[in-house]
Amino acid sequence: MANRSLENEELTAYRTIFLSDAHLGCHYAQAESLLRFLNRVEPEELYIVGDFIDGWRLKRRWFWQTVYVQILQRLLHLAANGTQIYYAPGNHDEFLRDFLCHFGQITISDQFLHQTADGRRFVILHGDQFDDVERTAKWLSVIGAFAYDQLVLVNGIVNQFRRWFHLSDCRFSSHVKVWAKQAVQFISDFEQRVVCHAKELECDGVICGHIHVPRITSLNGITYCNTGDWVEHCTALVELESGELMLLDLSGQIPVLSCRESRDHVEVLEEPQVQPVTQHAFADGFMLTDS
Repeated sequence: MANRSLENEELTAYRTIFLSDAHLGCHYAQAESLLRFLNRVEPEELYIVGDFIDGWRLKRRWFWQTVYVQILQRLLHLAANGTQIYYAPGNHDEFLRDFLCHFGQITISDQFLHQTADGRRFVILHGDQFDDVERTAKWLSVIGAFAYDQLVLVNGIVNQFRRWFHLSDCRFSSHVKVWAKQAVQFISDFEQRVVCHAKELECDGVICGHIHVPRITSLNGITYCNTGDWVEHCTALVELESGELMLLDLSGQIPVLSCRESRDHVEVLEEPQVQPVTQHAFADGFMLTDS
């Protein structure tokens, strides 16, 4: 399937945009690319699916650039012009879970229900609630994040040398991370857990982030969408006016993925009580918000 890069493309007005894992505060966040993307879109709704701000890195060493302020200003401008913004915090910005609330055009909650234009229901959450490493061995995840930082640093140095010889960038850090995350998924069965959650909520699909692996696929009859990240992949999931979901790539490095199978509202779900097996117990109540 042909790649679709956004670098030289004038974007249309998408109905909904889903993005996650920008990791603002991390030295390797591709914030300039994210800002260019946000400056060219005005969606009806925007979902930030966790790890937008990297509280782990900021707590260890403060690193805040002007472009981060510009990104936040752009989000506020979108909200002021009518875009509904929904924020589902992740493990790196979990401090926001102490401020779950609805104010103006911005709503913060652990998870949401979104209905697409063609009537499908998707549960939206970051996904760390279903990662056994995050839940039972968080220290291992912190060590892994530090090791990944060093790997990306080495990867950047290697790519500088490659550019001198007019060679394309290589992403061995990405390949190593995919391998490592696949190992984590094998242990915790991450994708099956979030799919199980969607089934229990009688949804048609799930949209999440967390593992930095952009993907759209069908698992056990449930549409599984992962938004990817803005550290290496620069990807965002978008909903077209038809209800079709498409994975866009600013860097042009991955194939276009899409799926097609009346949203009247967005539902805010209570925080899931995740059990360490594939069956979970969740609260029944929903809090409705105007779309």
